Amino acid sequence: MARTVERILALKATLGECPRWRAEEQALYLVDIAAHRLHRFEPASGRLDTRQFDQSVGSFAFRQGGGLVLAMGDGFGLIDHFEGPVRPIGPRLPPGNGARFNDGRTDPAGRFYAGTIDPTRRDGAAGLFRLDPDGQVTRLFTGALTSNGAAFSPDGQSFAWSDTPRHALYRFDCDPAAGTLSNRRLWRAWPEGGGRPDGGSFDLEGGYWTALFEGGRLAHLSRDGEIVEEIALPCPKPTMAAFGGADGRTVFVTTAREGMSPADLAAWPLSGDVFAFEVEVAGVPEFAFAG
Repeated sequence: MARTVERILALKATLGECPRWRAEEQALYLVDIAAHRLHRFEPASGRLDTRQFDQSVGSFAFRQGGGLVLAMGDGFGLIDHFEGPVRPIGPRLPPGNGARFNDGRTDPAGRFYAGTIDPTRRDGAAGLFRLDPDGQVTRLFTGALTSNGAAFSPDGQSFAWSDTPRHALYRFDCDPAAGTLSNRRLWRAWPEGGGRPDGGSFDLEGGYWTALFEGGRLAHLSRDGEIVEEIALPCPKPTMAAFGGADGRTVFVTTAREGMSPADLAAWPLSGDVFAFEVEVAGVPEFAFAG
């Protein structure tokens, strides 16, 4: 099926990531990790607001009482509104090793799961952490290179997660009451040179949409991990696919231009912009952090 992919925001982000739709505002939030920026965009009016931070924001989630929880360069933080001061929550990451928080998602119980990156991309120092509403942080596992792809299935009993440099997408079983993960297994792997699984989201039928970084496309997977559909994009580095829009059937896609040469950017001038297209099945709504 042919899809019409539309550029909705000429952002030119260095490392655009974490698109999140806030239904009550009809607004799309997203970050530029490398530029330490949080953006809020209203597609209907074209209004764009930008918040500058003094460190990176790898991902975030909306809070039940308003504001955001942020997975930042050195740990988690809370803001009560878009321009509000950052209040640290939980322990800080050790300074000096180049690690930072990256992709994250909230579960149906209001707990925020966020992973880190291994700056060496070889030592397996990255992992996944769970932030509870009371501020307790639990390390769920380590041994990763770049934690990505975090998403919960429609019933909340399955968790998708990717280790991007390893070209691998995994699934876990979830215990919704305890907030624990188990039975990790490979869901889908991509060959070298075919793109690497980055951020992704589930739809309400249990399908999963993942951005293939340096693959120039999105892949829609079935419950069994088979590729149902691929959507080509006008840039090589899509970073995440997430659902939103008035009926939840719009897929928003962030992209990056980090590491691209002048010749690359001349060939792919829309790199770093934000795109959207329509699908038949709505996505799992974003769960709010309970803290």
